Amino acid sequence: MTSLSRQRVRMCDALDQLRTYMRANAFTGMTAMKLRTTLLALALATAPLLAHAESAVMIQGPQVEAKPDGSSRETAVLAGGCFWGIQAVYQHVKGVSLAESGYAGGDKKDANYDRVSSGRTSHAESVKITFDPREVSYGQLLHIYFSVAHNPTQLNRQGPDTGPQYRSEIFPQNERQAKIAKDYIAQLDATKVFKRPIVTKVGPVNTSFYAAEAYHQDYATKHPNQPYIVFNDAPKVANLKNMFPKLWSEKPVLVSEAQKTN
Repeated sequence: MTSLSRQRVRMCDALDQLRTYMRANAFTGMTAMKLRTTLLALALATAPLLAHAESAVMIQGPQVEAKPDGSSRETAVLAGGCFWGIQAVYQHVKGVSLAESGYAGGDKKDANYDRVSSGRTSHAESVKITFDPREVSYGQLLHIYFSVAHNPTQLNRQGPDTGPQYRSEIFPQNERQAKIAKDYIAQLDATKVFKRPIVTKVGPVNTSFYAAEAYHQDYATKHPNQPYIVFNDAPKVANLKNMFPKLWSEKPVLVSEAQKTN
């Protein structure tokens, strides 16, 4: 049996084809009953992949945050479910110059979608965020991560996606980031703002990140009408805009645009 991850990509591709088919009036002459049956079958087929996005949670940002080292460029690597949605969120954050989908936590040889989707590697679907700490701090990125980007109380899953590759994990790029992340999790645990315990892990410092395949990059922007994106990821972006207006950037920073300038 194929994994739910592979089903998700294949179903999204199928929906694109179906949309083109419908635009070409392919259903002309189809009886109302047959059309209704076809659409119902499609709805049932996509049901396992569709779940309303987790509700955003109003929480305080980190009470203590170490001062940055004065550089204008820093990276963060975060995992919290399907990387399509995490990437989409951070592409709209001021001060972020790149948000790239990929894999972290495992070996280089396993850093591809088919192997990671099996759930038998140590990788998590992750996003590498390049940002200017003078505009947005690492603590603010974590504030967004815990409040709107994902649900930190779900163990080895996120929304409709299940498996260790969808775990909640922070991969700090230096000791300062590791301390901020651990202190913030302790702070949130102490306030009991979440109804269930936080299961987010803090991984080893400077864990390697491997970029995902090109077709995964900018996925939510390229496919805004796909049901998976509409139900699971678009609400996260909307919550970012509503809850963090000072950090909101209307135009997303896209991997495809960054590649043109490099």
